[in-house]
Amino acid sequence: AALASLSDIEYLRGNVAKIIAERERLFNKLKELEWLKPYPSSANFILCSLHCHSERSEESLAKEIWRLLQKRGIFVRYFDSPRLRSYLRISVGKPEDTDALIEALKGMC
Repeated sequence: AALASLSDIEYLRGNVAKIIAERERLFNKLKELEWLKPYPSSANFILCSLHCHSERSEESLAKEIWRLLQKRGIFVRYFDSPRLRSYLRISVGKPEDTDALIEALKGMC
């Protein structure tokens, strides 16, 4: 399938354009959440730091949000390493995935 897609350059370019457009939409939606800071990306994911005004540390907050999202069937990446514990990595998906993620995040923090 990968080799076949490489032979259809127009199809491949169309998919790349869709991913880029959805990444931009995801980035802009994430920026609307005051407690979350997305970093600009050229990849198929966006790294976000958490800055919630709560008694909890940002590290434990990132892990808790990761767990809550998992329970809703929304999968993001949490890194249990010292420099990344207060970050989540969010992959670019379909528009409906972005919508579900944003709705879930609105009720957190």
